[in-house]
Amino acid sequence: MGESRTELLAWLNDLLQVGYTKIEQCGTGAAHCQIIDSIYRDVPLSKVKFNAKHEYEYVANFKILQNSFDKHKIDNAIPVERLLKCKFQDNLEFLQWMKKFWDNYFPGGNYDATGRRGGKAGADTPVRGSTQKLATTTTKRPVAGAGPTKAVRSSVGARTTGEAAARSADPQRNSEIEAEYQKALQDMQNQVLEAKITVEQVEKEREFYFLKLREIEIYVQQQIETGKHPEETVLTNIANIMYKTEEGFEIPQGEGAEEETF
Repeated sequence: MGESRTELLAWLNDLLQVGYTKIEQCGTGAAHCQIIDSIYRDVPLSKVKFNAKHEYEYVANFKILQNSFDKHKIDNAIPVERLLKCKFQDNLEFLQWMKKFWDNYFPGGNYDATGRRGGKAGADTPVRGSTQKLATTTTKRPVAGAGPTKAVRSSVGARTTGEAAARSADPQRNSEIEAEYQKALQDMQNQVLEAKITVEQVEKEREFYFLKLREIEIYVQQQIETGKHPEETVLTNIANIMYKTEEGFEIPQGEGAEEETF
């Protein structure tokens, strides 16, 4: 069983010098990027959005994390679509895996988390879907029967005007955010598709040349076994080349020629 929520938060805050209060805050991807940086010291933290507040920013952070996974051949899938929803259970399970990975590969020594991220704060990221406490201003209660003071009227008027402007700007801003998120998501999907196509092409090419070499191998073996050809020396040399291995390489025990790959 992995560490508890309290243990994980204590470890995370101590390592990264942040003040996370909820596991769900890891859904931005920023903390995970710096955990990997504490191990390899090569994550481009200047590109990580530590105060990310929008989903498209979360996606960008996870893209940086995926690039680091690929670079260091970390064989574990990142459930981006689940994590960026900032749900407790999904983020708890992934953070438990990250802690286990860190325990195995952290090189030790001091890690200047704040310096590595250029002094950027990393603890005031709001959790999506949560209700933030609004600051309130206490005003002196007016005398009964008296109208609102000039200062109060000005404050109310300014606040009303600001709220109206914010409401009118929200639809446009939301549309921009949605467009940016869709573009980032489409870019990631295109990259995955390109990688899949490349792998398929490499596998087809490998199989093509393997079959050709296998045919040559069978033919050479047959000719050597008959012993009726003056080219036997040549065929023997070809066979020796085909079976030659690099220094330190050993053919796996129990595998036949049919299972060999080139």
